[in-house]
Amino acid sequence: MNERHCRWGILGSAGIARKNWQAIRHSGNGRLVAVASRSREKAATFIAESQAQVPHDPAPEAVAGYAELLSRPDIDAVYIPLPTGLRKEWVLAAAAAGKHVLCEKPCGVDAGEVREITEACAKAGVQFMDGVMFMHNDRLAALRAELDAGAIGRVRRIATQFSFLAPEEFFTENIRLNPGLEPLGSLGDLGWYNVRIILWALRYEMPVAVTARMIREHHSVPVSLSAELVFAEGVTASFYCSFENEHQQWVNLSGTGGHIQVSDFVLPFHGPELAFEIEQAHFAVEGCHFHMERHSRRVATREYSDSHATAQESRLFRKFGDLVLGGVPDPHWPDISLKTQLVLDACLKSAREGAREVAL
Repeated sequence: MNERHCRWGILGSAGIARKNWQAIRHSGNGRLVAVASRSREKAATFIAESQAQVPHDPAPEAVAGYAELLSRPDIDAVYIPLPTGLRKEWVLAAAAAGKHVLCEKPCGVDAGEVREITEACAKAGVQFMDGVMFMHNDRLAALRAELDAGAIGRVRRIATQFSFLAPEEFFTENIRLNPGLEPLGSLGDLGWYNVRIILWALRYEMPVAVTARMIREHHSVPVSLSAELVFAEGVTASFYCSFENEHQQWVNLSGTGGHIQVSDFVLPFHGPELAFEIEQAHFAVEGCHFHMERHSRRVATREYSDSHATAQESRLFRKFGDLVLGGVPDPHWPDISLKTQLVLDACLKSAREGAREVAL
C-alpha cells in the first residue's frame, strides 16, 4: 500500500459517484486510480465528463468490468454505488480480493445480507463503512456536545422527515422504484438517514418495538412510509420518508428542558457553516397574563456544505482513508450499518402486515 495515499477504485458510474469523485480528490489522503463499468467505453465517458469539471492528476483509468478492477494490485479500497440488489455480490467479491469497502446505503436488501457482508469484511480484515456523509461533519460532534451538556435535558422524543417531490417520470424511469434493483424504495433511500440519526442520538440503543404504515407503494416498492419507534424507559421516535412530498430533511430532538431543531441534517444548506437551533421556551402565568417566551440559541460550525475539503463528503473519504492507512479496521462502522438495517427490516415488516407492532 502507498504510505501516503489510499488508492481508490469506483465500481459503477451512478450519479452519486460524481459527488464522491470530487470528495476523493478533496480528502487529502486518497487518490482515485480507476473506475469500472460494465464496458470500458461507459467508464471512459464517466471519467471524461467528471475530469472536465473536477480533474484528477493523473486521470483515473477506465476499466471494463468490476472483477477486473478488483483484481488490480494498485487498488486499496473501493467505493460501491451500485444498486442495492447488486451490492452484496460485489462487496463479498471486494472483501475476498482484500479490498476495503465504502458502500452506498442501504447496504443490502435485508439484514441477512448486511450481516453476511459485514462478517465477510471482518473475516478478510478489511474496513467496511456505509456512505452516510452527515456522520462525519463537525456539526454532529457539536450536537453531541450539547446533548451531553444537558442543553435540552433528557431526550424523550425524536421526530424526523426526509422527503422530496419526485417528477412523474421518476415513477416509470428511476431505478429507485425498480423492485429488483431497489426493493426498499424510499425506506432504503431516505429512511436509512432517518433511522440513523435516531439511533445516533440514542447512542445506538435499539428500539424494543416499531409500528409502521405503508402510505403508498409502486410495484411493491415503498413510495411513502411513516413509522413509530419505542425505546426502553419510554423514549419514542417517529419518521416519515417519501418520494411525493416537498424536499424536507429535518430532525427535532425534544427533551425535558428544551428541544433542538436541525433543518438540513442530511444535505446541508449551501454556505460556509452548518448550524442548528436550541430552544428552551418559558411559559409563565401571572393572573390574567399568560406569557410564552422564546429563548433560542444558534450553534454553528465553520465548514462548507459541499464541494470543499471541509465538506462532509470529503471528511467521509478522509476518515475512511485514515482507517485504511492505519491498518486496523474499526468495527463500529459495520455494527451501526447492521443496526440501521435491522430497524428498517422491522419497519418494512410492520408496514407489510398492516401496521402490526413488531418487536426487536
